[in-house]
Amino acid sequence: MAEAEQALRTLAHNVRAARHRAGLSLDELGRRAKVSKGALVGLEKAQGNPNFATLVRLADTLGVSVSALMEGPTEGRVRVVTADAVTPLWTGARGGQARLMLTTSGPAPVEVWRWRLEPGEEYPSHPHQAGVVETVSVTAGRMTLVVDGTEHPVEAGQTATFDADAPHTYRGAGTETCHLVMTVHLPPGPATPA
Repeated sequence: MAEAEQALRTLAHNVRAARHRAGLSLDELGRRAKVSKGALVGLEKAQGNPNFATLVRLADTLGVSVSALMEGPTEGRVRVVTADAVTPLWTGARGGQARLMLTTSGPAPVEVWRWRLEPGEEYPSHPHQAGVVETVSVTAGRMTLVVDGTEHPVEAGQTATFDADAPHTYRGAGTETCHLVMTVHLPPGPATPA
């Protein structure tokens, strides 16, 4: 329980700091991210339990990575992260998972995710801010990548990339579990006003 409380306090601090850096009021951040002011107030007080979609919308609006909202200060020059050390940020109805492994530093950070999708399981994502590019590399199994309504099969050993400012969905395909590594390339600097 103490670990979850500390994670929520870190999230609260990071959201508040990113909102101040962006010069946004709670009302304006809520409007742009489509999150209620009450939920934001609770979040900045380290209360509540924001879901993955809310974290993605806040990160997009603030022009930061999801992990920038969740991580404490970095320690040392090299960071090694094991999959079992990272809590899934999404869990599907059939047991699939998405784990944000890490985010690179610098003006245009890259998030590195590990996904597992069971056959027929899917994760629909809202469009991200302009300039966000996602890349998926399937390491085992098959998936269907749906971007703006068009389906693209991606099999083990294949990699696909797309501009993520359109609706997109990851769907497990075939009869075996699909394992993939996803990277989210974020544009430099804070998001532009909507």
